[in-house]
Amino acid sequence: MIEGELVELEGLRYTPAGLARVAFKLRHSSMQQEAGMQRQVQCEIPALAIGEAAQQVSRLQPGQMVRAEGFLAQRSLKIAQLVLHIDNVTLR
Repeated sequence: MIEGELVELEGLRYTPAGLARVAFKLRHSSMQQEAGMQRQVQCEIPALAIGEAAQQVSRLQPGQMVRAEGFLAQRSLKIAQLVLHIDNVTLR
Protein backbone atom coordinates (compact mmCIF):
# COMPACT_ATOMS: atom_id res chain seq x y z
CA MET A 1 0.00 0.00 0.00
CA ILE A 2 1.24 3.47 -0.87
CA GLU A 3 -0.31 6.92 -0.94
CA GLY A 4 0.46 9.61 -3.45
CA GLU A 5 -0.66 12.09 -6.06
CA LEU A 6 -1.82 10.82 -9.44
CA VAL A 7 0.52 12.69 -11.81
CA GLU A 8 0.09 10.89 -15.15
CA LEU A 9 -2.84 8.87 -16.41
CA GLU A 10 -3.18 7.06 -19.73
CA GLY A 11 -6.60 6.44 -21.19
CA LEU A 12 -8.48 3.19 -20.63
CA ARG A 13 -7.29 0.50 -23.05
CA TYR A 14 -7.89 -3.23 -23.40
CA THR A 15 -5.46 -6.16 -23.46
CA PRO A 16 -5.60 -8.73 -26.29
CA ALA A 17 -7.55 -10.90 -23.82
CA GLY A 18 -10.18 -8.14 -23.47
CA LEU A 19 -9.25 -6.96 -19.97
CA ALA A 20 -9.44 -3.24 -19.14
CA ARG A 21 -5.97 -1.71 -18.58
CA VAL A 22 -4.77 1.71 -17.34
CA ALA A 23 -1.15 2.75 -16.85
CA PHE A 24 -0.44 5.70 -14.56
CA LYS A 25 2.18 7.27 -12.32
CA LEU A 26 2.03 8.13 -8.61
CA ARG A 27 4.14 10.78 -6.86
CA HIS A 28 4.81 9.77 -3.24
CA SER A 29 6.20 12.11 -0.58
CA SER A 30 6.57 11.29 3.14
CA MET A 31 8.82 11.43 6.19
CA GLN A 32 10.36 8.08 7.13
CA GLN A 33 12.51 6.85 9.99
CA GLU A 34 15.96 5.58 8.95
CA ALA A 35 18.83 4.78 11.34
CA GLY A 36 17.04 6.70 14.08
CA MET A 37 16.70 9.87 11.99
CA GLN A 38 13.86 11.45 10.02
CA ARG A 39 14.30 11.37 6.25
CA GLN A 40 12.22 13.05 3.53
CA VAL A 41 11.29 10.49 0.88
CA GLN A 42 10.07 11.40 -2.61
CA CYS A 43 9.62 9.22 -5.67
CA GLU A 44 7.49 8.67 -8.76
CA ILE A 45 6.16 5.16 -9.18
CA PRO A 46 4.91 3.67 -12.45
CA ALA A 47 1.70 1.72 -11.87
CA LEU A 48 -0.67 -0.51 -13.81
CA ALA A 49 -4.28 -1.39 -13.10
CA ILE A 50 -6.07 -4.25 -14.87
CA GLY A 51 -9.70 -5.35 -14.76
CA GLU A 52 -11.96 -3.76 -12.13
CA ALA A 53 -9.03 -1.74 -10.71
CA ALA A 54 -8.55 -0.22 -14.19
CA GLN A 55 -12.19 0.86 -14.18
CA GLN A 56 -11.62 2.52 -10.76
CA VAL A 57 -8.49 4.34 -11.93
CA SER A 58 -10.02 5.47 -15.23
CA ARG A 59 -12.53 7.58 -13.26
CA LEU A 60 -9.76 9.52 -11.48
CA GLN A 61 -8.09 12.79 -12.52
CA PRO A 62 -4.43 13.86 -12.38
CA GLY A 63 -3.77 15.81 -9.19
CA GLN A 64 -5.99 13.63 -7.00
CA MET A 65 -4.47 12.03 -3.89
CA VAL A 66 -5.00 8.26 -3.74
CA ARG A 67 -4.15 5.19 -1.70
CA ALA A 68 -3.09 2.31 -3.95
CA GLU A 69 -2.85 -1.32 -2.87
CA GLY A 70 -1.13 -4.01 -4.89
CA PHE A 71 2.18 -5.72 -5.59
CA LEU A 72 5.49 -5.00 -7.35
CA ALA A 73 6.53 -6.88 -10.49
CA GLN A 74 9.01 -6.26 -13.25
CA ARG A 75 7.65 -4.45 -16.33
CA SER A 76 8.18 -7.43 -18.66
CA LEU A 77 10.36 -10.49 -19.16
CA LYS A 78 13.02 -8.35 -20.83
CA ILE A 79 12.67 -5.11 -18.80
CA ALA A 80 13.52 -5.39 -15.08
CA GLN A 81 12.07 -1.98 -14.10
CA LEU A 82 9.55 -2.37 -11.27
CA VAL A 83 5.87 -1.49 -11.77
CA LEU A 84 3.22 -1.34 -9.04
CA HIS A 85 0.31 -3.57 -10.10
CA ILE A 86 -2.84 -2.22 -8.49
CA ASP A 87 -5.52 -4.39 -6.87
CA ASN A 88 -7.47 -1.48 -5.34
CA VAL A 89 -7.31 2.31 -5.37
CA THR A 90 -9.24 4.77 -3.22
CA LEU A 91 -9.32 8.55 -2.90
CA ARG A 92 -7.44 9.90 0.08
